[in-house]
Amino acid sequence: MKNPARPVVCTDIVTPLGPLLLAATDRGLAGAWFHEGQRDTPTADQVACWTRDAAHPLLRQAANGLARYFEGERVAFDLPLDLSAGTEFQQAVWQALCLIECGHTVSYGDVARAIGKPAAVRAVGAAVGANPVSVIVPCHRVMGSNGSLTGYSGGLHRKVALLALESGEPRLL
Repeated sequence: MKNPARPVVCTDIVTPLGPLLLAATDRGLAGAWFHEGQRDTPTADQVACWTRDAAHPLLRQAANGLARYFEGERVAFDLPLDLSAGTEFQQAVWQALCLIECGHTVSYGDVARAIGKPAAVRAVGAAVGANPVSVIVPCHRVMGSNGSLTGYSGGLHRKVALLALESGEPRLL
């Protein structure tokens, strides 16, 4: 959300992995970024231009779903998303990520094939890394081709914790 075309409403929530900034437009949830250790976050000047509203219905719905998720429920996030800050390619990748079920992982190559661009594995990796809606658009479920843990824009320690939570080991939070 470097230059959102729509007014943005935001709020901060507390999670076991650190504070998270949630942002929404009139189209849907547009951002979920950890305050610390997250790449590609909005600047303080950008956030200062947004309206803070913890009672905003969509932000409350997202916060409630995240709370249940972090309590160990296998939540399927059913929220309208505004992914318009990304390119057409990025949006296709982010939509594909939404189809990865909780408790499952896929490779970057799997995502590239799912969007019909099997040779675009590196570009898929870049798009996954630019995902503006952490946790809810589950980029943490994407692994290296050999099943290895690879980077996560929110920090590899968070990726490990999210995958452990989804496999039934929430003690790592």
